[in-house]
Amino acid sequence: MPGITTPQRERRFREPTGLPNPPMILLAGPEKSGKSRAAAEGTSSDLIGMTYWIEIGGSEGTADYYGRLPGARYKIVEHNGTYQDILDAVRCAVAQPPAVEGKRNMIVIDNVSVLWDMLSDEQALYARWRAERKAQENRRRGPNPDLPVTVDPDLWNRAKDRWGEVLWHLRRHSGPTLLLARQEVVTAFENDKPTRDKTRKIKAEKNLPAAVDAIVELHALGEAYLTGVRTLHWDVTPGQSERFENFSIDTLLRRLGFHEAAPTRQVTETRPEAYLDEQQAKQQQPPQQPQHGQQQRPHENELTGPKAAALIKKALEDPTDPEAALQGIREEWGIRTLAQIPTESRLGKMSADALITRSLAYIKAQAEKRQQTSGDQQGQQNGADTGPGQDEPTTTGTPSAVVEQDQAREHPKEQPQQHAPDQAPTEQEPPAEGAAPPPPDPQAQEPPPPGESPEETSAAEEPQDVPAARPSAAPQTRKSKGEALAMKALHAEADVQAKIKMMTKGEHLEPISAEGDPQMTVLRDFLLAHRPGIIAQLEEEGHTELAESYRSAPVVDPQIRAKFAAYFEAAPAGPK
Repeated sequence: MPGITTPQRERRFREPTGLPNPPMILLAGPEKSGKSRAAAEGTSSDLIGMTYWIEIGGSEGTADYYGRLPGARYKIVEHNGTYQDILDAVRCAVAQPPAVEGKRNMIVIDNVSVLWDMLSDEQALYARWRAERKAQENRRRGPNPDLPVTVDPDLWNRAKDRWGEVLWHLRRHSGPTLLLARQEVVTAFENDKPTRDKTRKIKAEKNLPAAVDAIVELHALGEAYLTGVRTLHWDVTPGQSERFENFSIDTLLRRLGFHEAAPTRQVTETRPEAYLDEQQAKQQQPPQQPQHGQQQRPHENELTGPKAAALIKKALEDPTDPEAALQGIREEWGIRTLAQIPTESRLGKMSADALITRSLAYIKAQAEKRQQTSGDQQGQQNGADTGPGQDEPTTTGTPSAVVEQDQAREHPKEQPQQHAPDQAPTEQEPPAEGAAPPPPDPQAQEPPPPGESPEETSAAEEPQDVPAARPSAAPQTRKSKGEALAMKALHAEADVQAKIKMMTKGEHLEPISAEGDPQMTVLRDFLLAHRPGIIAQLEEEGHTELAESYRSAPVVDPQIRAKFAAYFEAAPAGPK
């Protein structure tokens, strides 16, 4: 975090142990160069208690045959050839206790080239299946069965993740690990152009050489070269390969210092998933509640119910333009914040934003009343009926009387509790700060507020300048137009989601349409709940840019059809 220079957590220090890790050895070479035989002979070392042999691929099948070598001691871990069963065989081999007291077990993987080929074939098959499914959904011709299908980068990343999981478990092993791999002689490239020179390439995931502690290449029977090593027990010449005379696994283990290796591999794995967990925890963290016997003291900059009521009361008492003052509160705190602040007044339980809406309607009604009184005395009674409620007295001294009732309810211990004539004496206390707004009182006789609801008003519709006094029918007209546009955009998004899921819009909205057409808020929440699934499907199909655009789309997106036009252009129009 920029600007922070002091440690945010307690740190610990330790001295280096000076002990080598249990070695991971890569034994590579062309076919029939003696890799498996060298591994089988290495199981007779007196440094090893027992060896567990995991054979992958049926092209060689030498694990049983080399068991007849003098001194060979190992057990074959069986599996059914699938990735998950091979991974579980690795888990089983790592979890085995030492067969001989004081001696560690060794694991042999024969070979990792076949494992990487299998992971590549998995993603190639999945890419063809995904292309066929996409073609079927778009009413197109499927891919040519005689031509390869391009494997997208996201699938290669998936293969690397599965490969990395195998190595992750092998790094948990307390003994040596021997990885056998094929090596091929290929044309050397320079500046992405082929040359006349030849080079040797290990057929496996390209980062494997960096994950091991030693690399030994067998160019032919009995011809071994040390091409990479991490050790202080052996004097090696940097920058060149060395001929390994009389190569054996036992000699290599001793030169790597395995006889004094650490009990476990001393490494701290990186955890990229921790960032995602951190972000999800921030979104799902509930508001902290005060402990029993303690009174919650909000931060001075935090908006609470009493503070919102005081701000609204002050705005209503503004001698110049109370309407502009109320709109200023919305601009300062925002509709979303005000909609989450519960208040309680003689008008009922409502959010701070709803209270501002009622106050604005009251101010406009009073302005119309004064205008009609000055122009026509006979229309005075009709103007008096346009107040915020039918049972509210029109002779109130100031428009802030409603908010004064709100403040009286927020401090029940400072003032004696009073009840309105039409209110039951068993009224509950105001909700705790930060809690969800309480449901409306079913006994209340107040009509719904004539202003706009905070959920149905976008940020673009918030008033930027204070308008002049207008007739009370104008806000209702604007609300009806905005509500119609919002419903049209939501139904368009429902149609898009239904087409992507290969169903009709009626089938898609069936869970919320049992009692008729769903309300705007119900439809909006339903579509938002289905967005993650649609985004995941788009990413799986390779439409990463469209998925990112849909992820960042607003709650109500009038341009939703245009964004998905290219996605549906080749398919016939789906059912409505």
